[in-house]
Amino acid sequence: QVQLVESGGGLVQTGDSLRLSCAASGHSFSTYAAAWFRQTPGKEREFVAAVSWSGGDTYYADSVKGRFTISRDNVKMEVHLEMNRLNSEETAVYYCAAGTALDYELETEYDYWGQGTQVTVAS
Repeated sequence: QVQLVESGGGLVQTGDSLRLSCAASGHSFSTYAAAWFRQTPGKEREFVAAVSWSGGDTYYADSVKGRFTISRDNVKMEVHLEMNRLNSEETAVYYCAAGTALDYELETEYDYWGQGTQVTVAS
């Protein structure tokens, strides 16, 4: 069993940066892929970025490539999402997820989810 707790959300201005963190507990976390998804009211949850269990491979949605960076520290059991040049359309609740994902972009591939952290980007 893995528990995930996100932090780092908040209110920023368009063009600002923000760093989200996800603290994991559970001894098997280091064997799972990890990802960030986001969701706005009335819309489906959207893939943002994923990292393989080792941290050696990363995957990004086209809309965030070059601006966002996902990383993990299996010793500290943390996953981070560095977000740069944010825009108002990226206002959403951001969720951390972990699981034995083969298709990293599918939320159904992840077994464990955090409660989410709100990111609001003011225009």
